[in-house]
Amino acid sequence: MPPAPPAPHVPASPASPAPHVPAPPASPAPHLPAAPTGQPAPGVSGPPGSPSTPTLTREEVAHLARLARIELTDAELDHLAPQLEVILGAVARVGELSSADVPPTSHPLPLSNVFRSDEVRPGLSPEQALAGAPAVQDQRFRVPRILGEEA
Repeated sequence: MPPAPPAPHVPASPASPAPHVPAPPASPAPHLPAAPTGQPAPGVSGPPGSPSTPTLTREEVAHLARLARIELTDAELDHLAPQLEVILGAVARVGELSSADVPPTSHPLPLSNVFRSDEVRPGLSPEQALAGAPAVQDQRFRVPRILGEEA
């Protein structure tokens, strides 16, 4: 698998937006078809690159980059367009599945409590706990002074 491309550079300039940037509208972009829940998008089916999978143009990738406020070079746009097509194809294939009979879940497997019961058990005596210490003073571990403060 080829190495991932470096992260796009986002310049910090006086023309950059203020720290609080309003989110883009929640409606889909006009060039991307919206589908009802559980239905594949019109014209989106089959493996990536097939005639029924939409092809992203450089302009659409540039538009998505502008919405995400990412500055991309021409080479990055050419490189990312096919990768985004693969992602859209995979999402479209998932959208084609019939999920009416699948109950919603938060985890694929049932969860159970893995903690042990809280029971009182005998612990170590001070002598047992300090038995392996390199230096002991007044039933405590003796360690070198690190702050240089007087006691």
